[in-house]
Amino acid sequence: MYSATWRPHWPQRKPTIYQLTDCLHDGHTTRVAAHEIPATVSAWLADLGAHSPLVDDLERAVRGGDWARAHAIGERLSVRVALAA
Repeated sequence: MYSATWRPHWPQRKPTIYQLTDCLHDGHTTRVAAHEIPATVSAWLADLGAHSPLVDDLERAVRGGDWARAHAIGERLSVRVALAA
C-alpha cells in the first residue's frame, strides 16, 4: 500500500554562494558559502602574516544581509564580497 521510498515534502534549499575577491593577491577570486567566509579570508590573511577578528564580523554581516557593513569590513580586510551570479 505505501512505498518504502522516503521522499521529502519539499526540496532542500541550496546554500547561497558568495564571490570573494582578494584585493591584495592580484584579484584572487573564489566562491564560497557564508560559513566558509572566515576560513577563506583568514587563509588569505595568513599568507600575509596577518590575523583579524573582523573575518567573523564579515560573515555575520553577509549572513544578516547588512551589505553596507559587509562592504565596510571588506574594505578594511581588502576583500570584496558579492552574491555569486
